Amino acid sequence: GARIMLDELPKGRPHRWEVAPTEAPFGRHVNFEIAVDDIAAILRALDAAGWPLFLPPEERTYRVGDTGVTVRQFLVQDPDGYLLRFSERLPDAA
Repeated sequence: GARIMLDELPKGRPHRWEVAPTEAPFGRHVNFEIAVDDIAAILRALDAAGWPLFLPPEERTYRVGDTGVTVRQFLVQDPDGYLLRFSERLPDAA
C-alpha cells in the first residue's frame, strides 16, 4: 500500500519542503492514479455533481515489466489543479 499526504503550506512564509513558488494552480504537472474496481460509479457521481472531466474515459495499455496492463481510465481536475486519474484494470487478453 501507499499513502499520499497533501499538506497546506503556511501563508506568508516559506515551508522547508517548498520546491517552487506557491502560486495557483498548485497541481501543475502532477497526476495521481487511483486504482478502483469500477469507474462507473465515480463517473455517475461526477456527472450528478456537474463536475467536468479533464479527459473522458478511455482504454490504455501501460508497460509493466515485460508485459502490459490495460486499464479503463479518466482524469478529473480538483479545485487546486491536481489531476486525479481513476483507473480500472481490465482483464488480460487471452
